[in-house]
Amino acid sequence: MMEDQIIKTNSVKAWLLAARPKTLSGAAVPVMIGVSLAWVDAQAFYEEGTFSWLAAVLCLLFSFAMQIDANFINDFFDFANGTDDVETRLGPRRACAQGWVKLDAMKKAIAATTCIACVIGLPLAWFGGLEMILVGALCVVFAFLYTTFFSYKGLGDVLVLVFFGIVPVCCTYYVQLHTVTWQVFLASLACGLVIDALLIVNNFRDRDNDREAGKNTIIVKLGAEAGLQLYLAVGIGAIILGGTFWMNGHLLAFVFPFLYLLMHVFTYLKIKRIYQGKALNHCLGETARNIFIYGLCVSIGLILV
Repeated sequence: MMEDQIIKTNSVKAWLLAARPKTLSGAAVPVMIGVSLAWVDAQAFYEEGTFSWLAAVLCLLFSFAMQIDANFINDFFDFANGTDDVETRLGPRRACAQGWVKLDAMKKAIAATTCIACVIGLPLAWFGGLEMILVGALCVVFAFLYTTFFSYKGLGDVLVLVFFGIVPVCCTYYVQLHTVTWQVFLASLACGLVIDALLIVNNFRDRDNDREAGKNTIIVKLGAEAGLQLYLAVGIGAIILGGTFWMNGHLLAFVFPFLYLLMHVFTYLKIKRIYQGKALNHCLGETARNIFIYGLCVSIGLILV
């Protein structure tokens, strides 16, 4: 392949592809929503100066670092365990499987990004208390457990709900105001559902290969048709949970995400039409776009009170 000839081993381009920058929308959106919720509540119920932009930036950088770390871990272990097969893989090509990054170099990169994430996250203990250290440690541990254990047991979606919804939204809010409200918790669940759509379409595309590799994702367990309905359901579920914004006086944060839902339904129909093969990668990209649109809609809707 021409792309393989262009990309030199361990080059900057190779590392950029390994980092999977398109996945950073999934890391940014929970923090965007958590920051928006905290900022609005700080203005309404707390003294001036309660909200810290430094803490907000640290949350975002930590989320980015952990996402890249998780991508490196996934790249390394999927290749080491034989899950990434160059000949049969349908998704975007992976750095280790393609030989763009050597395994030893990826090991060092995993160690480096883990350390960088910890260094970025450590100051959050100043803003949110020592409990933030425990949260950070759990993020690191489960970044490894997701690829090496949970994704093979059909529990990857649960981890997405927790670590791309509940943890980042609630903790981003917590480091600012030292509490978590029911509105924040329900918003975090909605965010987790939206981001889980990315994993669902990924597993829907790979269902046959995953079944052969013994990777029992929820799509493998439920079947393709149920997987399609699950993709549609997480988007609808997020909108329903978004009713908490309306009940708490943020009507626009409830209304604006209907734009996301419309785009989500269009992507669902495209997935249903394509059904299998590499063409589903276009739906993967659309889903990432939809996630970012959701984050923008909620955040702008909250701020425009």
